[in-house]
Amino acid sequence: MSQIIECVPNFSEGRDMGIIRQITDRIESVEGVKLLDVDPGKATHRTVVTFVGEPGPVIEAAVRAVKKAAELIDMTKHRGEHPRFGATDVCPLVPVSGISMEETVDYARKLAARIGKEVKIPVYCYENAAFSPERKNLAAVRAGEYEGLKDKLQTAKGKPDFGPAEFVPRTGAIAVGARDFLVAYNVNLNTTSTRRANAVAFDVRERGRVKRKGDPLTGEIVRDPDGNPVMIPGTLKAVKAIGWFIEEYGVAQISMNLTNISITPVHIAFDEVCRKAGERGIRVTGSELVGLVPLSSMLEAGRYFLRKQQRSTGVSDSELIKIAVKSMGLDELHPFDPGEKIIEYSMRDRDEKRLADLTVKGFMEETASESPAPGGGSVSACMGALGAALATMVANLSAHKRGWDDRWEEFSDWAEKGKSIQEKLLLLVDEDTRAFNAILAAFRMPKGTHEEKEQRKSAIQKATIHAIRVPYEVMNTAFQGYEVAEAMVRNGNPGSVTDAGVGALALHAGIEGSWLNVRINAAEVKQLLEVQEILASGEDLLKRSQEMKTRVMDLIRIA
Repeated sequence: MSQIIECVPNFSEGRDMGIIRQITDRIESVEGVKLLDVDPGKATHRTVVTFVGEPGPVIEAAVRAVKKAAELIDMTKHRGEHPRFGATDVCPLVPVSGISMEETVDYARKLAARIGKEVKIPVYCYENAAFSPERKNLAAVRAGEYEGLKDKLQTAKGKPDFGPAEFVPRTGAIAVGARDFLVAYNVNLNTTSTRRANAVAFDVRERGRVKRKGDPLTGEIVRDPDGNPVMIPGTLKAVKAIGWFIEEYGVAQISMNLTNISITPVHIAFDEVCRKAGERGIRVTGSELVGLVPLSSMLEAGRYFLRKQQRSTGVSDSELIKIAVKSMGLDELHPFDPGEKIIEYSMRDRDEKRLADLTVKGFMEETASESPAPGGGSVSACMGALGAALATMVANLSAHKRGWDDRWEEFSDWAEKGKSIQEKLLLLVDEDTRAFNAILAAFRMPKGTHEEKEQRKSAIQKATIHAIRVPYEVMNTAFQGYEVAEAMVRNGNPGSVTDAGVGALALHAGIEGSWLNVRINAAEVKQLLEVQEILASGEDLLKRSQEMKTRVMDLIRIA
């Protein structure tokens, strides 16, 4: 599974698009990085750029962008309404999928170290990447802004985390951090009243509203001993919100920034606005996502609304997304295109030919063609995926069986397990073909000089080991499917137990076919310890698979 992070550098240039284009060109020069958004602001004299990819390419693109900004932006001439202290003012990394915050922090610090060394400017780490609590808050790190940076760098407290503790007049300094994903999200109301929309916004936002004596609108403000207004907190943590009227749509909206979707996800924000709006006689008609959202957010929302209906959540990602879109009315104002609105989908190469996206007929014909790939390895992974899919189907049918309403959650959990297994196997369908093609590419490498021969030999061995690991991973993953298949034969819908049995047969076929691939690919590298361990483990897996297949089939005959 790929690790995807987002990078959101803010550059202190919002008026000269020629400069911005040169910076974004450097970002796009890195293979594996996708530029998602460029948002310039003339008044702030600042441009926010968003791009995503795997950590390595993202860090490289960020370094190139910061270097180019240092060449093109002169901070001695910069004036704007937004706080700033550098040509590239801030550069946060955000975990999107397949990566933890802790890992993202490590990458942010690696990025900070590279910028300090290669661009030779002061670098401060903030938010989750901060080395000390006092530097967690960006406002504290940037205190004094560019104008106060020279004096700040001369103090022990102002020493940067990386780079020289010297004032670079043209470039200033940069803050590099790791933060949670921020989602801009608007909820549509059946009212034109900004005041009523604001009332709902104050009900839900974390900051809440000012406490007053008597009348909540006109009463005297209650203040603390220091004279600051006392606030009545709202119901949603990590949420900023305001009400406004959108003339284009003719309705009022609650405009929200969800600053930490692990604390308050999109679907929870939607439901809470529905509840609070309803208390004030207002109806929510739909909502819209501004910008992009991680796939996990949409899948989590789909599962949330299915659980509310007491329906199985072990359905396809496309079905979960459709449920989320319809439940929150995300298509009320504009069509919701997952390929454009979901980060992971927007990153896909539309021209890439993936076996997993072919029709059954297309996959069969591609397999039957004169090309040696896809071959037995990809077909084995596909058989395993179909076996897990059959077990998942029985779980979903059992969750909806009449008279079994009190057991829907039990079978939903099994369906979730089955879906996870089939999706991993589906990825391995393509990975096996990629592994085979990598071996062919290694054999085609030049072998004229001694150095070329050694490089070719090393590449062949590396590609061969990967081509052994992939079918071995298919074996391990497919074997996990037996747990679901057996549970469905024992406890699932009686009318579908034979489907689970066919699933067990397909799982074993996938495992045995993958074992053949492991053995043939291992023929020339048996002397390697890792390969010997895989062969021993694979032989044991095959034996246990045969036993599990027999056990499941015996259960069906007894039934």
